[in-house]
Amino acid sequence: MNHKLLLGFKFPSDRLLAFAPLFRHRTWRHAEILLIGAILAPGKRTVTSILRITGLSRERHFVNYHRVLNRARWNGRRAAHLLFGLLIDTFVPAGPVILGLDDTIERRRGKRITAKGIYRDPVRSSDAHFVKASGLRWLSLMLLRLASEEILLANVPEPLRHGSAF
Repeated sequence: MNHKLLLGFKFPSDRLLAFAPLFRHRTWRHAEILLIGAILAPGKRTVTSILRITGLSRERHFVNYHRVLNRARWNGRRAAHLLFGLLIDTFVPAGPVILGLDDTIERRRGKRITAKGIYRDPVRSSDAHFVKASGLRWLSLMLLRLASEEILLANVPEPLRHGSAF
């Protein structure tokens, strides 16, 4: 299938085709639709919402799209490496590359969650009080781009105390 023009939006096919070698041919046809739909879908990017936004909500073999994520063999790290390279080439073709790291805890419980751990909850903890949280720890890597050479600083006011106003 050729999805260069989907819902009136022209996708740069060379960027999408960079991911094709990660998949087998039959799997790539479904993965390409999932990739385009993930870009277009507002809100939660579930397979169902992706199929809906791409006009495939009545697809009889919708399970094939789910199988791309849970059964098909492809390397997520290679896909992330490819995506990172494309982002660098697109947004920072020259100049310094600034990266941001952030970790977050997704609170999950259950016997089938194998990668869960116990971590310090940075929101509910303080220097004097330690709060533990059980769940998955996600690490996000962000590509930051400065609009100018200056760094923007913001003044953060202290919290209100006993009826005082700003």
